[in-house]
Amino acid sequence: MTTADRFRAAVERRDLAALGDLLTDDIRLYSPVKFTPFEGKPMVLGLFGILLRTFEDDFRYVGHLDGTAQTGTDGTEAPSVVLLFRATVRGKQIHGMDLLQLDQTGLIKEFTVMVRPHSAVQTLGEAVLEGLVADGLVPAPADR
Repeated sequence: MTTADRFRAAVERRDLAALGDLLTDDIRLYSPVKFTPFEGKPMVLGLFGILLRTFEDDFRYVGHLDGTAQTGTDGTEAPSVVLLFRATVRGKQIHGMDLLQLDQTGLIKEFTVMVRPHSAVQTLGEAVLEGLVADGLVPAPADR
């Protein structure tokens, strides 16, 4: 079973421990709602926990593409997998892609999420921020 297969199965089971087994300690997750990446296994696992709670029960992977791509960290070519997904967040239909970039041992070292349409990105961003604050992973935004 490939890393992508194991990742997909862990997401479908909502199994954070199994997801953690697939990540490097210094993983970087690039989000569609944040300019800088989320870094490190504890932060990324916290984010995955929030995402698994945020997506409604219809989250599903609908495609799988294999290849290679340059990493954002150092520009080296890495084995890469794109998993296409569909989901609903707060009534908004989301189309998305998860790009998994692997290290030499087959662990995920970079993870990039792309989501459309724009209104779904906004809704997802709001829901994730609420989860990050609720879980104590980021401070609450200051009132304006």
